Amino acid sequence: MRAPIGIRIRRKRLELGFSQAALAREVGISSTYLNLIENNKRAIGGKLLLRISERLDLDLEALSGSNEARSIQVIEELLADPVMRGIRIEPNAIRDIVAHFPEAGVAITRLYRAYMDAMASIDVYMHRLRSDPLLSETLHLVLNRVAAIRSGAEILAGVPDLTKEERDRFIETINNESIDLTPIVRNLVGYFERTVAQQKAISPLAELDEAIIAHQNHFPRLEDLADQLRAETTSGDRWSETTLARALQERCGIECQRVTHVAGITAQHRYDAASRRFLIRTSATAATRQFQMARLYTLQSAQDALAQTVDTLGLTSDDARSLAINAMASYVAGAMMMPYEAFRNDAERWRYDIDLLAQLYNSSFEQVAHRLVTLRRKDAEGLAFGFLRADRAGRLTKRFPISGLSLPLSGYGCVLWPIYQAFGSQGFVRQVAVFPSGGRFLLIAKAVAKRASSYQEQPLVYSIMLAVDLVHADRTVYGQGLDLSHEAVPVGPSCLLCPRQDCSHRQEAFASAFAIV
Repeated sequence: MRAPIGIRIRRKRLELGFSQAALAREVGISSTYLNLIENNKRAIGGKLLLRISERLDLDLEALSGSNEARSIQVIEELLADPVMRGIRIEPNAIRDIVAHFPEAGVAITRLYRAYMDAMASIDVYMHRLRSDPLLSETLHLVLNRVAAIRSGAEILAGVPDLTKEERDRFIETINNESIDLTPIVRNLVGYFERTVAQQKAISPLAELDEAIIAHQNHFPRLEDLADQLRAETTSGDRWSETTLARALQERCGIECQRVTHVAGITAQHRYDAASRRFLIRTSATAATRQFQMARLYTLQSAQDALAQTVDTLGLTSDDARSLAINAMASYVAGAMMMPYEAFRNDAERWRYDIDLLAQLYNSSFEQVAHRLVTLRRKDAEGLAFGFLRADRAGRLTKRFPISGLSLPLSGYGCVLWPIYQAFGSQGFVRQVAVFPSGGRFLLIAKAVAKRASSYQEQPLVYSIMLAVDLVHADRTVYGQGLDLSHEAVPVGPSCLLCPRQDCSHRQEAFASAFAIV
């Protein structure tokens, strides 16, 4: 669905005192065409969008429609929820709500997030009640104690001719059962409190994801910081894992050690603040080692700069801020490994060949793919890529959408996407896909290992997918040999949100909250 930016143009025009005819003359179009734009009946882009933004002194990002598009997507997902069954809303009505009442769109987005968090918590509790042996045993003990107390109380209340000794014995039994019940209930309450504490990370993570997407996953201040830290850790030598290890030792007093196995290390790395040691497992790839060293150096050397960037995200909780600090440090690490200007130039030169760029920058496929998404510097942008990562179970674990590409906020995607086919392939899988909105994209996917596997470890494999507007496919090596005359594969965002009723791969029914207009 087209983002409704026409209302924003009209409001700014009236605020500045321009007539429709005057603004149309200024930007070189007819007043009739401008009227269609302001009523959201025509999409705009390219040089026309730039001329309008400059004449009205509007930030180009404000006219991209990305914020409105996200609000529309959230409302569409909300209406697809089973709880909304029977409610039918015209698609144009959703767009009008977001266009005329943008704050209402934000409010609906926040409410839907809160609802999804609550449902996630309920799912966790239901799963625990069904399958957790500790919880089952504890509840069984509680019921036994309560049954004993109730039985004793009923006898005391219902049998009037008890002797004093019998009455005292039942009272003692009730008292003992009550004493035994107290620690059991205390443990049960503590169990649920710990579960609630763990669930608090759901909302902050979703909030952070949306904040990063709102910034188009590009942070100019962090790009400058990355250049500064890279210079610090190079000192005239070629930048490498060795120079990073030396900088951590000399500037931060941290020793880097390769270890085969250490109790308590389930991840590929761990920083022990007490001993000032950074432990990295031997199964970690060279790209992972370099990235994590750069990330640790950033956390040790630039906390204030990271905090200043986090302040611009508008996060509402300490948990979200803590997650953001780590996310921003990861951003800087990627920018240190792949400096913006050089990397963008190489990407254009080699037509976005991800494997080749990974070789040039001693990086992993995923690191390069992620870095491509961040190339949004004004007047020096790279190609706009959407990014998705999925685990073997099919769950989407990372997402960065682009304009026109509808991606689910969480859960699973369309089974026809090449991101799922890549798990059974030895190399790239590419696909020309058309979405229900009519948007046509080149989708490329590849399964990648996160670490070097050993005999005792299961390989950790993800599938990475990039999406680029088909108009720009010829700027990439992956567009070579594409026969655009062939019909594109009809795909969707997910079964729940996809209106293709005749799809033979459908796994669940389309939510019918949208009236057919």
